[in-house]
Parts: sequence; structure tokens; C-alpha cells
Amino acid sequence: MIDVQRINQRLTNCQQFIHPHRVSVAGRLVRVVGLTLEAVGVKAHVGSQCLVETAHGDLIAEVVGFSNEITFLMPEQSLQGVLPGARVVPLATKTRLPLSMDLLGRVVDGVGKPLDGKGPIKHAEDYQYNSKPINPLARRAISEPLDVGVRSINSFLTIGQGQRMGLFAGSGVGKSVLMGMMTRGTTADVIVVGLVGERGREVKEFIEEILGEQGRARSVVVAAPADNSPLMRLKGCETAVQISEYFRDQGLNVLLLIDSVTRYAQAQREIALAVGEPPATKGYPPSVFSKLPQLVERAGNGGDGQGSITAFFTVLTEGDDLQDPIADAARAILDGHVVLSRELSEAGHYPAVDIEASISRVMPMVTSEEHQELARQLKQVYSLYQQNKDLISIGAYSKGSDPRIDQAIQLLPVINFFLQQKMNEVIPYDQSLVQLQEIQSAAQAHAQNQHSAEH
Repeated sequence: MIDVQRINQRLTNCQQFIHPHRVSVAGRLVRVVGLTLEAVGVKAHVGSQCLVETAHGDLIAEVVGFSNEITFLMPEQSLQGVLPGARVVPLATKTRLPLSMDLLGRVVDGVGKPLDGKGPIKHAEDYQYNSKPINPLARRAISEPLDVGVRSINSFLTIGQGQRMGLFAGSGVGKSVLMGMMTRGTTADVIVVGLVGERGREVKEFIEEILGEQGRARSVVVAAPADNSPLMRLKGCETAVQISEYFRDQGLNVLLLIDSVTRYAQAQREIALAVGEPPATKGYPPSVFSKLPQLVERAGNGGDGQGSITAFFTVLTEGDDLQDPIADAARAILDGHVVLSRELSEAGHYPAVDIEASISRVMPMVTSEEHQELARQLKQVYSLYQQNKDLISIGAYSKGSDPRIDQAIQLLPVINFFLQQKMNEVIPYDQSLVQLQEIQSAAQAHAQNQHSAEH
């Protein structure tokens, strides 16, 4: 028998974010399949939490579905010690986040519990999950650029405050490093980083080496590594967004970095398939494509008196396939995408931003016509070289055949140097524009010299 008074006392002392006031009708476990618990007799709604009796103490699980009298639950931790016929006791209230300014500089797990050993997070108010979305007509328009400290993005893919961008890349091409560069160089007030479904080693490495002490002071890191349960990985993304919403409501401009939304989709796929939802596109059930826009749309500009959430959602393009179902769905609902090229990465070109395949859909709204024209002209020069690269490399192109190609050959080293940047280097937005103008001046000087030589 579960002692309800003992449970309540334990939760009050150890689970500081859960506040059970009473329990409802309890049930018992009848089946465990994979990571899914099946119980009968439980009267609890979808999304509520239950305590499950195990040989090693009480386990918290969330109701994710039901079929007739059977309730499906997904645990937050390992299922080790679960007993046949174990009691399942619904909790009256759900896990809440410790939202306060004391979150800055902290590392928490998928449900907001500290992982950094610095003690509990002081908080005066609790925010529930799934806060109401902002009326789209109440949002402020995107009108100001956000400096991310990365020259190639500032100049060719200018980001606006409140924009939602995708960061598309395969494994090992520099996603985490580029995210770290943005955390150091951005002018945003607060940085929220969600490391979801990635290697556990990367969490400490990102915090200590990539984020650094200076970046960590104004950051909150939410970590739900790959060895966490699907429920914790799912909550990891939602917790990162929830924390961002809190800081946005304080009137601050937030830079939200989630790595990766692909792992979020995979976690939802695991849960949905476990409770019987049929697969649709390449094994992904329909609920995955329903939850993606719900997550993305929570970012953006707030209303009057609120700040903004500028979000980068990394998308893992498995096998460098940009037509992967999640990549395709994300590209359709985001305000642009930055594509990292494996070819550039293998050539030692960092950050490996492919400016031909990348686009910022709000760049025209936050930049001057002169800036747009500069970026467009240099992008055309770069693209022209790429189109003729094979002919040039095998010597099939004769110098003087096409003045535009001659100009592209002359300017390519300059453009490549401009697009590259050291990991610890921060190049402000204004400086990026000045250097962009210098390249354009060099291009014009080259064209004039060509014209003079011909005459």
C-alpha cells in the first residue's frame, strides 16, 4: 500500500516543483511494453502526472493517452524496479518550472531541476506548461536587426529581432560551434540554450568551452541528453521555450537556441508510436507535424510591453538530405534557414555557411536597400564561380572569355576570407557592413581595371 501522507511529504521536501494537494482515483499497472506503462482504474486526464510504485521508490510518469479502460503513461526516469500490479496514484497538480531571474547562469534538466549542483533556484511564481499563444495580430512586426556576431550571417542573412530561423546541417559540420559563436556575439539580453537528444559529453563541452564563462552569465541551459526518456527530451524543448517566454514577458530580448528540433520530433515519434498512433511519413506519425508548428510559433515578438524571442532551431539533416520529412516541414514554418555545408567543412571553411542555399526571409524588412544590393551582387559573384568551378579547376576556362567569370575568380579568395571567422572572434553588425562595402569597392575597382585594359 502506498502511504499518501508519506508521498506528499517526500514530494514537498525533494520535488520542490510539484505541489500535490490531493490524489484522485488510483489504479494499478497491468503491462509494461518498452518505455510505455499501461494501467487500469486510473482516473487522470491526458497530460497529468502520476506516481508509480517501484522497488526503488516512487516514479513520476505522465499520462500520454488511453484506450477504453487502459491508461498509457510515459516515465520521466528509468523503469528499473517497476513491479507487476504496482499502484498508480494520480497527482492533483502538474510539474511547474521555477521561473525567475535567478535562472541566469544555471543549467537545468527537462523539467527545470538544477543539474549544476548550485542548489535550488529561487522563484516567486510558477508558470505552467503550454501557455496560451499570442494573438498573431497582437505581435509587433519585425523591424530591427539582431546582431549575432557572425559576419557571414550579419551581412548575407541578416536576422531580425523575433525571427525564427532553422539551422540545417548534418552531423559534425559545426552546428554547436556556430551556436557558441552566436551566444558570445549576440546583442540579445538573455540567451536560452536547449541541448536536447544530443551526446551527454557535448553538454559539458558546450557549457565550459563553447559557451564560456562570459556567455554563461546571461544564459540558461536546458539539458536533456540522448539517454533521457522520450518524455524528458520532449519536455526539454518545451521547457527551453517556456523559459524564453518568461524572459520575454519581462520585456527582454531573448536569443533561443534549440539543438535539435529533429530530436524533439523523434521523441514525439517514440511516444506516439508506443501508444498506437499509426506512422505516416517515413515512420513519423501525424502528431509530430502538428507539434512542430506549436513549438515554433511560441517564439517571435511579443505584444506591447513585452520583449522578443529570436529563435534558431537546428535541424539534423540525416545523410545531408534536405528533403528529410522534418527538415522539409521545418523549412515551411520557419522564417528562413542557414544551411551548413559538409563540403565547406571538409575544406576547413568555418563557419561552413552555404550562402547560396541559405536565406533570411525577413532580411528585406530590417536592412537598407543598399545593404540588400551589396549582398545580392556579391552572392551573384560567388554563385557564378561555383557554377563554373569545374571548368576553372581543370583549366578548360580561358582567361578573358567572360569578364564576369574573371571578376569572380579574382574576388573568390576575398569573399571566402570574408565568410570565414575564428571560433572566438566576434564581428559586430556595423563592422560586417563596412567590410562588405570594402569587398564591393574592390569588385568595382577590378571591373574598372578590366575595362581600361580592354581599351
